[in-house]
Amino acid sequence: MFSLRLSFQVAAVVTLFTLLAGVPVSYVLARKNFWGKELLDAVFTLPLVLPPTVTGFYLIVLLGRNGIIGRPVYNLTGWTAMFTWYAAAAASFIVSIPLMIRTSRAAIESVDENLVNASYTLGHGELKTALNVVLPLARKGILAGAVLSFARAIGEFGATLMFAGDIPGKTETMPLAIYSYLENGEWGRARNLVILLTLLSLTVIYLANRLSKRIF
Repeated sequence: MFSLRLSFQVAAVVTLFTLLAGVPVSYVLARKNFWGKELLDAVFTLPLVLPPTVTGFYLIVLLGRNGIIGRPVYNLTGWTAMFTWYAAAAASFIVSIPLMIRTSRAAIESVDENLVNASYTLGHGELKTALNVVLPLARKGILAGAVLSFARAIGEFGATLMFAGDIPGKTETMPLAIYSYLENGEWGRARNLVILLTLLSLTVIYLANRLSKRIF
């Protein structure tokens, strides 16, 4: 039950932050033209193709106790994210945000340009047009991205194992619990969590497909 609760806690936090960070990035990539745009898109997409161990390594280098960001924070506060549920959330965020950005970008790019131009013609600025025209019309795609990000966060394993560790009662999410149960020969418990995650993933894919059905 702890692993189940922690997984949903991490996924909820990650989904919120992917929305807050992913939607503005998606809007910029979809609506703006600038040098290095596709390179920036590639950087945000990279966690989808990198091995989880590589992603975990980068997180340790950046946010670990002796990391580029982690060391100053530790020296100042005596606190480190490693081996806490915050580390699990950070790992899940990194691997989830590409799904949000790619899905939201596609939805924003699909908005009829005539409607955007009509808003500008009526004297509305870019911010008001984005909030009142572009994002509402792209909401199904954005919501689909959030659903996929939630599912990806629930299922994250490799980077979480490296950065947060597998600590029962502290950082052990459902995927890590499955791994531990299998190592200890507890096939029944592992099977139950596998079935639960499979059903959850199927539900999420179904919802995402329904939400994005009319985008393209």
